[in-house]
Amino acid sequence: MRGTPRWLAPTSDADKQNNPEYFAWALRLSRPGSVIIIDNVVRGGAVADAATDDPRVRGTRRLHEVIAAESRVTATTIQTVGSKGYDGFAIALVTADQPAAAPPS
Repeated sequence: MRGTPRWLAPTSDADKQNNPEYFAWALRLSRPGSVIIIDNVVRGGAVADAATDDPRVRGTRRLHEVIAAESRVTATTIQTVGSKGYDGFAIALVTADQPAAAPPS
């Protein structure tokens, strides 16, 4: 394959407390039209439990906050149900380029 691929779909299924940083890196490597997929973002419903101090849940909440504040993506989270219980994944469509770097002063 020559040139830049027409689309990119980075995924993250790593340590949940660092998912906000993984999302930021995926976004840096993406361009409009890319899709970023993050797995295990419902955490069996624990993200809705304000009393939990689980670092994986806190990282997942922070990820959702980062995605919600990011103007360059349109995103949703989809809950899944299966033999392992319920969880979900987030899908973020990159809709805009990275902001231009500020010129040197």
